[in-house]
Amino acid sequence: MGETTVVLVDDHLSFAESLGAAIDSQKDLRCVGVASNLEQGLQVVKENAPDVVLMDVHLPDGDGIEGTGRVKQCSPNSRVVILTAHTDVEMMARAAAHGACGFLPKESPVAEILSAIRTAGEGGMMINHSTLKAVLARVESARPENREVVVPLTTREIQILSLMAEGLDPRAISRSLSISLHTARTHVKNVLSKLEVHSQLEAVVAAMRRGLIAAPQLLTDTRKSEIT
Repeated sequence: MGETTVVLVDDHLSFAESLGAAIDSQKDLRCVGVASNLEQGLQVVKENAPDVVLMDVHLPDGDGIEGTGRVKQCSPNSRVVILTAHTDVEMMARAAAHGACGFLPKESPVAEILSAIRTAGEGGMMINHSTLKAVLARVESARPENREVVVPLTTREIQILSLMAEGLDPRAISRSLSISLHTARTHVKNVLSKLEVHSQLEAVVAAMRRGLIAAPQLLTDTRKSEIT
């Protein structure tokens, strides 16, 4: 696997430049652009089509939620991770609906941010398990009526999607279904391809909005979803 390319969009330029330097210090990561506002960020994304975009929520010329949707329009393969100072379920639900693949506290240690970039680059999602359920419940409540779309998913793939919505990673899915890790990863890859998305969170949200699966019941759980 080659380098994972990254674009940083954050109005705190010193923070973005320092993080960019940390990214470039890694053999498997490369920062290809830094922007301090949304329009500049979108231009950098268009020019570089990065694997991962770290997007601040609050920008001088717009918000990162709307910006996430615009990133996905101009660079569909890019995975967007939202940088946020506060856990706001409504904000996260909006971001997920616009194509975000995960959320990361801005005060996270650099090592954690680098790990999150790698996870996002592989199509994983970074979100607390109980928060994931709350976010999906909000997404489901906003689902348009009569928008069911026929997607050629197998019974097993629907099952895989439901487990992903519960926050299970491929290892947990393989244990739950008594299948190999390779088979679980293959099913996840096929689901993403059929739904024409590029991350697990996008897949779950797309499936819910199309009426293919329902939101999981909201239960208190402190586990983390770290899908690789």
